[in-house]
Amino acid sequence: MKNRLKCFALASMLFSAVAGGQVRAQDAVADFYRGKQIFLRIGSAAGSGYDLAGRIVAPYLAKYLPGNPQVIVQNVPGAGGLTLANQLYNTAPRDGTVLGLVSNGLPTTPLLAPDQARFDATKFAWIGSNAPETQIIVLWHTAPAKSIADLFKVETIVGATAPGFAIYDMPAVLNALMGTKFKIVTGYEGTAQIDLATERGEVHGQAGLGWISAKARNMGVINAGKFIVHAQFGQKKHPDLQHVPLFPLPEDETNRQAMLMMFSRQEYGRPLLLPPGVPGERIAALRRAYMAAMKDSDLRSDAERAGLEINPVSGEELDALTREVMATKPAAVAKLRAILSP
Repeated sequence: MKNRLKCFALASMLFSAVAGGQVRAQDAVADFYRGKQIFLRIGSAAGSGYDLAGRIVAPYLAKYLPGNPQVIVQNVPGAGGLTLANQLYNTAPRDGTVLGLVSNGLPTTPLLAPDQARFDATKFAWIGSNAPETQIIVLWHTAPAKSIADLFKVETIVGATAPGFAIYDMPAVLNALMGTKFKIVTGYEGTAQIDLATERGEVHGQAGLGWISAKARNMGVINAGKFIVHAQFGQKKHPDLQHVPLFPLPEDETNRQAMLMMFSRQEYGRPLLLPPGVPGERIAALRRAYMAAMKDSDLRSDAERAGLEINPVSGEELDALTREVMATKPAAVAKLRAILSP
């Protein structure tokens, strides 16, 4: 009995110590953030799906982060999101006052374009993502391609921002590995601008557009039959797109592994991260605040009105996924690098 009482007392002391440490850490985080401004920087233009995801979550981060700092959204477009990623890694403050919402292609960039990526993706502190994202091929109703088979037969002009974003990388990889006939026109600020270019007849549509982004901006023209979703990428269909075929995988094993690496980007959705070196208690607080925000009924109502999907991925899951991506077999990486290098 005495031994059991001693064990119970020891366990109680340890629990109290841990709980006390957590309270002190929370108090320190609150003291740091109280009265401060946090800058949430988005690596694409205003009006894009990334922009939408960042602006919807910003006020709820302020609500759930200890100290309730003001969260200010800034757009930092350029180089397919690399401008922001390099800035965050090399020059941004490392105190938890600057976050970035980056391209889902960012984690593969150090493997595929190491001369442009001045960062190690495994050293970012990943905060979370609103949902994994299925990518689609969506074309204007007058485009010459009417099916997946047509994409191998006729030239299809698609708009893009720059290498590093799926709307550039996916059609480039499909052309090289599978023989599609996409012509990629780059230089657009974001997907909203490509939508306008599609309606003007400059391009036929986009290949690698996120379904979440399409739902948020394009459901009217999709339902009207003007934008046609011809295919989706991945190994299983999105619940909304059961009628849309999956794009086939290559038969060659190395090419297949390369395509699966491309598909891994979809798991990131619209990821939020911190520069390296931010104190651990602030990383933990931001991760908790992000996941609490994703459960908030008001945020979910805002997201539903905007057509933004909420199926959150935690920072810990994104961190593990990044390490898996960085361990991709060299032969598949080399093949993709040869395709995507400028």
